[in-house]
Amino acid sequence: METAFRPFRPADTEAVVALWEACGLVRPWNDPRKDIARKASVQPELFLVAEESDGAVVGAGMAGFDGHRGWVNYLAVRPDRQGGGLGRAFMAEFERLLTDLGCPKVALQVRAGNERVIGFYASLGYADDHTVTLGKRLVADD
Repeated sequence: METAFRPFRPADTEAVVALWEACGLVRPWNDPRKDIARKASVQPELFLVAEESDGAVVGAGMAGFDGHRGWVNYLAVRPDRQGGGLGRAFMAEFERLLTDLGCPKVALQVRAGNERVIGFYASLGYADDHTVTLGKRLVADD
């Protein structure tokens, strides 16, 4: 079945949330619908879904560029489609879009212990930057 990337549309919200849940990306402290609304308001052209010819959303991901570094967040491929090259295609598309914006470097975060996903990104040339990410919640998603 043919798969194509396109920008996220509000009607994709529930399919994207279900995808993220199926891939284990949702955490109790992050409301995925609020994260979607936030991304839709900032660089929405960097929020992509992968859609099959029958309309099924089989992948989704967000990228952003702050003028210094690009980021990729919430990249997910439906479990039954993992290992087929869609994740690689997503990253190639994000790298292309970010390069077109003048982005010199891309970063992403993977939860500690997720060795399978770390291995996936390593196979694409991503390496541990030997940094520690610190975070502070400014708005509670209760």
